Amino acid sequence: MKDIYESPLNSRYASKEMQYIFSPDKKFRTWRLLWIALAESEKELGLDITDEQIEELKAHKDEINYELAAEEEKKVRHDVMAHVHAYGAQCPKAKGIIHLGATSCYVGDNTDIILMREALELTRKRLVVTIAKLADFADKYKALPTLGFTHFQPAQLVTVGKRATLWLQDLTFDLAEVEHVLSGLKLLGCKGTTGTQASFLELFNGDHDKCVELDKKICAKMGFESSYYVSGQTYSRKVDSLVMNALCGIAQSAHKFSNDIRLLQHLKEIEEPHESGQIGSSAMAYKRNPMRSERMASLARYVISVSTSPMMTASEQWFERTLDDSANKRISIPEAFLAVDAILGIYANVASGLVVYDKIIERHIREEIPFMATENILMDATKNGGDRQDLHENIRLKSIEAGRVVKVEGKSNNMLELIAADPAFKVDYDRLKELTDPKLYIGRCPEQVDTFLNECVRPLIEAHKSDLDIGEQELKV
Repeated sequence: MKDIYESPLNSRYASKEMQYIFSPDKKFRTWRLLWIALAESEKELGLDITDEQIEELKAHKDEINYELAAEEEKKVRHDVMAHVHAYGAQCPKAKGIIHLGATSCYVGDNTDIILMREALELTRKRLVVTIAKLADFADKYKALPTLGFTHFQPAQLVTVGKRATLWLQDLTFDLAEVEHVLSGLKLLGCKGTTGTQASFLELFNGDHDKCVELDKKICAKMGFESSYYVSGQTYSRKVDSLVMNALCGIAQSAHKFSNDIRLLQHLKEIEEPHESGQIGSSAMAYKRNPMRSERMASLARYVISVSTSPMMTASEQWFERTLDDSANKRISIPEAFLAVDAILGIYANVASGLVVYDKIIERHIREEIPFMATENILMDATKNGGDRQDLHENIRLKSIEAGRVVKVEGKSNNMLELIAADPAFKVDYDRLKELTDPKLYIGRCPEQVDTFLNECVRPLIEAHKSDLDIGEQELKV
């Protein structure tokens, strides 16, 4: 339909896999699985529930009657009860035991945790794929010298691969955080209207052990090791905040990467992938805009900004529950996941197709390295019998002159020519070229890359090699 708003996160950016995790179909199917788990567990603990009732629930678990549910919600103004009635219409024998003893948050909150876990697992896979691609790039270019920048001013040389490890390291931090959050996720379980399990204590005739076992059985059936020990009616909204922090961290890393790529593309040193028929500008046909990196930055900025919503929600909940979280988390959590999914898809695509222009990089080095080599030139000239203090002042003045030639006259850096022509230095031009070999000024960059990849990144990729099996998603880039 073209006459109603549709989120661009669905139509333009996120993968079908992530879209399905937060789809109504996935949500309502999960509700029904939770109702089945509840009924099974209650039967196992002695309540008067029959196998026939449970089989009826299972037979219709995937046949969600959306039209009837919508009609019921118009009448009762309650989405959970609308679906209880709709499910009951399909399961007349089990109608009376659906949702027995539970409150709405039993299906709502437990489903939210289940969906966030699946979304985090997909996010982890996207992260591992991106890390693997960026690691290949870092390894390939670990020894290629390039200008380092501080304050976006030329600084000591680094290598293209060493710079890539800075991007890569941020992603390893993000992966660790995603895994940490995943490892801590628990179900709400079955806690009742204020978290006391009073309704279940009544159902089980005051048997506390059965209340405890009910939670354990439901967790096991839904694939969780345990539930939160205590809760109000809902699980603590601090959980949503922790999940969002992990997503926000990915957005920060991606934004930093996209900034660097956009600046490098301006310098013509490195470009993101560019399709043969891609148009950069409707007016300027020659342009090759870094549109993918720009899109990453745009989506990352959205995630960073929306991350404050779960934080505010966590801080503003009243006592055992208030409903001002509901509408907010329906939007903020899914959309952050969809945006991060798109971000990592673009990131992996860009990282696997970066184009490096080594001749441009070399030209930029030539323009700056005479200044960086002055200490080595000074030491060499001193060995040839020159006075160190006099030569130091001489080089300082020549640096000023060479800088003037570059900035005022717009010519190439002529510092080496000035030094070679001055007999005080006793150093010929060929020797000066040797002293300005870029490889002399990259320090331990190649070794640092090797160490980082071998000791941190490759073991990490090996530990998550099953995540690489997802292959390339259908990228909307």
